[in-house]
Amino acid sequence: MLNWNNIIKFANHGTPAPDKRVEKTEAEWREILTDAQFKITRLKFTERAHSGAFCASHEAGKYNCICCDEPLFDSTIKFESGSGWPSFTGPIKENAVNYIKDDSHGMVRVETTCNTCDAHLGHVFPDGPAPSGLRYCINSESLNLDKS
Repeated sequence: MLNWNNIIKFANHGTPAPDKRVEKTEAEWREILTDAQFKITRLKFTERAHSGAFCASHEAGKYNCICCDEPLFDSTIKFESGSGWPSFTGPIKENAVNYIKDDSHGMVRVETTCNTCDAHLGHVFPDGPAPSGLRYCINSESLNLDKS
């Protein structure tokens, strides 16, 4: 199970390689994504707090990347953080998410992206519940719920 020390190590030295890569041109991403999905996943925008479809949802399933459909999070590790965005305690596997040091907006954070296609997901923080102590704060627009 990942912890904050792992996240900092990955952000500073690189995340384990993904199982596969998906790469498309900007035009190809624009063809398959809505305007909001494109802005969030490809341009690193953030949806308004409490506005996302998955913010208060507790349906069972796997949360996949909206861009490449790679599984990222499981509903069993989703929790109510009160932050206004869907929150998870960890990814589905160690190499599903990429970690990038983010010092924008006058603060230091760790950005999370899909390790398969580089889609911006959100950020991870060290203030989550046990056992990981992590809170993956993820934009709903970057996810698709697979209920199968």
